[in-house]
Parts: sequence; C-alpha cells; structure tokens
Amino acid sequence: MPLSNLRYLAIYLSILYARYRAGIVTKEMVAYPKSRFLLIGFLEALGVICGMYAGAMLPGPAIPILSQTFLVWQLTLSVFILGRTYSLNQIAGCLLVAAGVVLAVTSGSDSNQMLAGIAFVWPVLMVASSAFQAAASIIKEFVFIDAASRLKGKVLDIFVVNSFGSGFQALFVLLFLPLLSNLKGIPFSELPSFLKSGAGCFFNIGNNVSGCDGAPLLPLLYIFTNIAFNISVLNLMKISSAVISSLVVMSSVPLSVYLLSMPLPYLPQGSSLSPFFLLGSAVLLIGLILYNIPRTQKQDTEL
Repeated sequence: MPLSNLRYLAIYLSILYARYRAGIVTKEMVAYPKSRFLLIGFLEALGVICGMYAGAMLPGPAIPILSQTFLVWQLTLSVFILGRTYSLNQIAGCLLVAAGVVLAVTSGSDSNQMLAGIAFVWPVLMVASSAFQAAASIIKEFVFIDAASRLKGKVLDIFVVNSFGSGFQALFVLLFLPLLSNLKGIPFSELPSFLKSGAGCFFNIGNNVSGCDGAPLLPLLYIFTNIAFNISVLNLMKISSAVISSLVVMSSVPLSVYLLSMPLPYLPQGSSLSPFFLLGSAVLLIGLILYNIPRTQKQDTEL
C-alpha cells in the first residue's frame, strides 16, 4: 500500500511539473491553501485504514453492500458542506443505484447469515470508511468551487488536487504503517524484507513465486489504468459534482463483474452469473434515469 501510493504520487507530480512548465498550471494554482489538501489526504488515509481493518474481518459479500453507504454519506455531506438540495426523484434514484449494485454484486449469496458471528464493530468500521472517503470527495468538490473564486474564474487543474491530495495521503499512510503491518500480521521489524520481496514480485525478478505471473506488465497496466480512471473521475467531479461522479463509478461495477466472469488471460476460470445480476443491473439503470429526470426537465424548460 505505501509503495503503491508513492508510485502514484511520483506519476502525478511528474505530470503536474510538466503542465506547470507548459503554462497550463499557474503559480496561483500551486499556491492554493494546502490545508484543504492535508484534510483530503488525512480523510482518504483514514478511509483506507478503516476499510482494510474491517475488510479483513468481514465476509466478502458484506463489503460491497456496506460500501454503498458511500453515496448516502455523499448526499448528506453535500447538503451540509456545499448547501446543495436534492429532489425526491434524485434521492430515490441514488438509492436505486446503490440497491442495484448490491443485487448485482451479491447475487446468489446467503445474505441472511452474512454477518452471523461478526462483531458489531467491523460493519461500523466499514461504514466509517465510506464516510471518510465520501467526506474527502465532497471537500474536493468544495476545493474546485472555492478555487474558481480565488483564481478569478479560472478552473483549478485536476493534477494540483491529485498531486497534493495524494502526497498528504501517502504521508499519513506512512505514519500509519505500524498499524498496517500489524493488520497483515507482519512484525514491524520484518517489514523491510517483506517490502523487498514485494518489489521482487512486482518486477518479476528472483525466484518464481506463485501469484507473480504476468509481472511487471500486468501491475504496470493496472497502475496506468487506475490512474486514468482516477483522473477521469476527478475531471467529471470538476465539471459536475461528487454525487454524479459516484453514480457513474457505481454504474461501472456490474460491467466490471461481467468482464471478470469471462475467461481472461491470467484469470482462466470463468463463472456464470445468476438472474439477480441482470435484475441488479436493470435496477441500477432505472436509478440513473430517475436521478437525471429533474435535470432533463429543467433543461427542457430553459429551452
């Protein structure tokens, strides 16, 4: 996790520097108050830590269900922090999207006994993880809105937000490193050797180890795909809102599940999807349409 954060940070900073030299990023943008980015990084680090602790103790199907509280937190926090108002159609649409994702991802699971024997603290911690991540996303939206007034109409470059936010996140994750190593059952004194073996697996050097097939091409492909995805989501947030970007991300979940069910290279075991997957996808689509009905009607009225 810390090495992954540092890799992303190095790439973001390199792109930021190139855009600064090209004049796309201005001195005023770089001088934006860093306290907002510090808060974003701290919240995202807390979300990661809480999610990892809770995820290690929760059954797999429970994780995506509890994670859907992210959207509920976003709606609530955007009302209090950004002063936004939502119509009943929009609220119902968001809830349908979350319900559709739950149906699609947990299709066929035994939900009645899902949390049997699980201590109450772990589901609460997973919900808290979603709350921290949602708060960070709302503050990012606030940063774009606030920067527009500070920069006299100019839009804050997304790589300023990504670079400084990721920088503070990496800092706090490093500070939490003893907790992370304890979570994985690794004594802190053995952490350097563990990181060394992980780097060997990433670059596919040394002895052949199970689970390192396809390295380093597959890890690099994952990193660059994830960076492109994060940039796209943040850009969508900049031109719309945090809630809309989350709805788009949620709509991609069933598509990802469908693709991963197919026999792919390095993932040879395909799996069949139950009718609940199609039902969940349909519910999700209805939720997206319902959320956008007020927006469409407003645009038609303006025309």
